[in-house]
Amino acid sequence: MKGKRILIADAHPTMMTSVYTLLRDRFEASVMVADDQSLGDAVENGHFDVVISDLSMPVTSGENVARLLKRLNPGLRVIILSVHDEPAVVEECLAAGVKGFVLKRAAANDLIPAVEAVLRGETYVSPSIQAKKEEPNGQATKSEKEPQRENTVRSPFPYAKKI
Repeated sequence: MKGKRILIADAHPTMMTSVYTLLRDRFEASVMVADDQSLGDAVENGHFDVVISDLSMPVTSGENVARLLKRLNPGLRVIILSVHDEPAVVEECLAAGVKGFVLKRAAANDLIPAVEAVLRGETYVSPSIQAKKEEPNGQATKSEKEPQRENTVRSPFPYAKKI
């Protein structure tokens, strides 16, 4: 799918760079923006096959970034990348017209399949969110929760490669 243009929007440079690194061999992830003004300008002036945006991207108008993107370009294929896994948040984004919702903690496994699905015209939601939605009380099953490791320290750079 080389040649497909992807816009990456995230206020966190480390996360944005990690997403770019993940996608660069498969797609032409050509533009990265870190604020809503740059995001709006890029969407209005550029042609992108997919926009991947952090849900928590600061938007000065006060509206949800998913709604902002769809207002700027109703035909835009949007994937939301977020730490939020609450079914209500996901449903709100899907209702706004986004085509994908990927959890940041699952981006290494879910982002490429999400982009490929959205490019095919499908909707993609991280499997762990789907599992959580299917639980009667909205809680993920024990197997879906992130495993707890004793005596380990988490890296602040979850997508960094060991050298």
